[in-house]
Amino acid sequence: MSSTTTTTATQAIEASTAKLSLAFDAEIHKDYKYTHYLPVYDEETAFPPLQPFEFNDRGLVADKTYRNLLSPDNASLKATKLTPPIGTEIRGLQLSELDDRQKDELALLLAERGVVIFRDQDFKDIGADRQKEFARYFGPLHIHPTGSHAKDNLEILNIYQGPDNEYNGLRLQNRLTSTNYHSDVSYERQTPGITILTLLSVPPTGGDTAWASQTTAYARLSQPIKTLLEGLRAEHSGFPQAESATKGGKFVRRQPIKTEHPIVRIHPATGQKALYVNPGFTTRIVGLKDEESDALLKLLFKHITKGQDFQVRVKWEEGTVALWDNRITAHTAIKDYDVHNPQEGARHGIRLTSLAEKPIGVNGLTSQW
Repeated sequence: MSSTTTTTATQAIEASTAKLSLAFDAEIHKDYKYTHYLPVYDEETAFPPLQPFEFNDRGLVADKTYRNLLSPDNASLKATKLTPPIGTEIRGLQLSELDDRQKDELALLLAERGVVIFRDQDFKDIGADRQKEFARYFGPLHIHPTGSHAKDNLEILNIYQGPDNEYNGLRLQNRLTSTNYHSDVSYERQTPGITILTLLSVPPTGGDTAWASQTTAYARLSQPIKTLLEGLRAEHSGFPQAESATKGGKFVRRQPIKTEHPIVRIHPATGQKALYVNPGFTTRIVGLKDEESDALLKLLFKHITKGQDFQVRVKWEEGTVALWDNRITAHTAIKDYDVHNPQEGARHGIRLTSLAEKPIGVNGLTSQW
């Protein structure tokens, strides 16, 4: 990992024989290639609150011409914008083979395009150590406070829904839709930067992921609303997530927190302004009366979730890896497949998330807690 990203006071993982509970049926998966990545819960290892650390965005030192990442000399390379405001797809380039200059440019590309989709990758087969090493280049790795993970790898969050694990699906029984736009664990004091998601088992149809551009969402607002929002903070809470986990009998490995972040944050690598609220974790606007806060958040949430002209929906293929910048996007999984239907099958993936800076807003407005 480059010396320009310091990881002081990050989470140290102690080797232990912690009690593990399986969140899958081993008999169903006895012939599955990626059994070692199936979901488990460490029910003993607890962590203290995350501590401050120095962070320098890799995009700040990137070559803005992308001459290393998107080299014109690479005849097999094909980079395509998926929509005008958000999303780029890349073929003919292996993430596992990128050098530091290319990774710096990838960080900048993510800051500019929000989400980058790499096709035909070997990333899921390079092993957990190399996967974590790659992700750690962009910042210290986040350990999810409640989610299932891969055995011996708390940093690798498990994304699994199948006939033997419907935990996430059951929470949606009383909702009309599975759509749940969010920015990963935005309640953290230093919030996530880049997330890397690869699917190990892909349904033949369904299970897409959609992203919304928070930079375009901000830009679409009228100037009076922009001016209002730029002076405000919103509360992001991890308590509902922790309470849901406890109710479901899951272990909470770090106690939940609430944090007040600027509603409009500035990306350090581009200087662009982006909305930083999301329906998944934002609970109220600080300093407003309840009715005012509710009305304004309802407006913003509707704007983010219904803005199909600044969203992109991606279909997963074998070998697909998605990377996105949580500071300027919101995303949602689309659970439109039946895990009990053999023609649709299970959806299994692994996620690595790096932490970034304490959010900074307009005129130096910063987060509080």
